[in-house]
Amino acid sequence: MTRRSLWSFLCVLCASVASLSPQSQDLSRLEIRVGFAKPGGGYGEQRVPLETYVARVLAGEAARESPPAALEALAIAIRTYAVVNRGRHNADGFDVCDQTHCQVVRTATPVTERAAMATAGRVLTLRGVPVPIYYSASCGGQTEIPSAVWPNSDDPPYLPSQPDDACGGVPVWTADLDAGDLARAFRAAGFRGERLSDLRITSRDASGRVARLRLVGMTPDEVSGQDLRAVAGRTLGWQHIKSTAFELERGGGRFRFAGHGYGHGVGMCVIGSVNLAASGQTAAQILNRYFPGLDIGTLGGPIVTTSAPPRDPVTVAGRAASATAMRTVPANGALALALPDDDEGERDGLARIVLRVRDDIAKDLGLTAPSRLTIRFHPTIQSYEQATGQPWFTSGALVGEELHLLPLAVLRERGVLERALRLQLVHRMADGLLRDRPLWVREGAAGYFAGQHQFPDGAGDTPSLSLAPPRSSCPSDVELLSPVSAGALSNARAHATACFARQAGEGRPWRDVK
Repeated sequence: MTRRSLWSFLCVLCASVASLSPQSQDLSRLEIRVGFAKPGGGYGEQRVPLETYVARVLAGEAARESPPAALEALAIAIRTYAVVNRGRHNADGFDVCDQTHCQVVRTATPVTERAAMATAGRVLTLRGVPVPIYYSASCGGQTEIPSAVWPNSDDPPYLPSQPDDACGGVPVWTADLDAGDLARAFRAAGFRGERLSDLRITSRDASGRVARLRLVGMTPDEVSGQDLRAVAGRTLGWQHIKSTAFELERGGGRFRFAGHGYGHGVGMCVIGSVNLAASGQTAAQILNRYFPGLDIGTLGGPIVTTSAPPRDPVTVAGRAASATAMRTVPANGALALALPDDDEGERDGLARIVLRVRDDIAKDLGLTAPSRLTIRFHPTIQSYEQATGQPWFTSGALVGEELHLLPLAVLRERGVLERALRLQLVHRMADGLLRDRPLWVREGAAGYFAGQHQFPDGAGDTPSLSLAPPRSSCPSDVELLSPVSAGALSNARAHATACFARQAGEGRPWRDVK
């Protein structure tokens, strides 16, 4: 199982979600709309009772001959993941797929059916609300924090990086990959270059996993460990680089990866849970070990549903269904704000922020502020994605001349409301004057002028310039429009901003950057 969560937003929402009970659903009778991959491509949809779904996923995700306590712990994790991620494939006409993008579905067995029924309705909760959780086949002896896998994710206390002696560091694996095959995989992912001359580890994260690697002969000339795994997996097969806990050696025209563990390593380690159960621990004890601070609750009360990006999902919180109504009301003659009903009390304060930021940007650019602005704060992340065609991690998007932003509560919880406004206002005012330039110029201008005022390092969807590793070339349109992952997009935008800043720092007027 794989994904990006706004953990703290969920925690804040927990305290108030009880007030939404008139619109809440009885999830004890929930059906899951499963998208089953067809051999020739596409999906077929099937409605499956929740407990049937849990039994089928257990058959696909559990280790063979798992003790009952391990199966029951995994069943609770599977059910929690399904409930929290319900609707993430709404655009495709179903809730979750049957692949590793969501959870693997196979034919249930009597053993998995017993584990599902033994834990029926039970989920992991924080203050009574199911929250995003993860599990992987094997953490390799050390669990991982979410932000090391999915950049810009929060790291809640219940998903720590911690040693796991129950795992035992298995599996130990090696993979020998030809340089030509790796180059082909990188080209398929949008990198440029005919020959991969060298591949070197340049940094590791706190858990010891590979954080970044340098590519010699390819552009971009660097990649994160997680993105390398995705690049190789999509073209060459996921069986090769099983995790980012590896050493790397080059021999002739081949690269040898020697590692341990299998999967991203966040949350519960399935192999570790099997060993803990074999030693006599209960399902509750296993879950408490891997998800410290969470409770085991029962479905039937109000919950928060979420959506996620395509790869290795990092689940993000949507607003409750009662907040879907939107009203566009002119704040004054120059500004129209579209807000969900629940945010109407914020209108006057938001109008003051928007007009102040607009005037700041116009002054920085040396332009006249636009006489008319329409800004739409979406009620849910799913609404934002459907309206803009952009993934959740972009925070904001310009559609025509209208600014679209994630839900107000999400932006505030992430601490990026003003930065998101600044980014899109720069696009609104400057893109027309830079329309004949490469995309990196427009993205670089937005990042550069959005950063003229002080913000915390790494806030928003564009890292601060100090976080952008040096590179010789500016990002291509492919890197910015079709990134391998959220982290790849964040890096591409950071590099675009650095390229723009380099020319601006040499005294070139911003309109002449190219």
